Amino acid sequence: MDSPIQQLEHTDQATKQMLENVRKRKKKFDDVKKWHYISIYGTLFFAFIFAVDFYINFYKQYSLSFIALLSAVINDTVAVYILAFTIVGFGAMNLLKQQKDKKEKEYQELRCEIVDRSKDLWKREDEWKNRHIVFEIMKKQYDINLYHEKK
Repeated sequence: MDSPIQQLEHTDQATKQMLENVRKRKKKFDDVKKWHYISIYGTLFFAFIFAVDFYINFYKQYSLSFIALLSAVINDTVAVYILAFTIVGFGAMNLLKQQKDKKEKEYQELRCEIVDRSKDLWKREDEWKNRHIVFEIMKKQYDINLYHEKK
């Protein structure tokens, strides 16, 4: 368990475990989100390189005949590799988008559950009055908003 969560006062062990789970899910979501953006920029980079290479090396010379243009592109290994990287990047981008959406849904569900059950998690009067300290720590340390259900 992460040390700031473990050192929380006015919070029982079950609540600390829930906070730790929401922290882990937030981290997984952030990691997948980062890789998704990397895949987007990588795909755009390879698509741009392919478009420039295609225009300079093929389109100017073979623009009158589609078959000659296609044949020239297929025979050039560099163009084929760049096109393959672009297609693989596009597939990875879509796969990571699905994973990102799934991880975000899991994270938001658990975060909303903590917000909904806050009266049950901080039952005693002193815990209820000091829960804002827990919320502030979660917001500052991990960028997890437990004040409201909305993003």
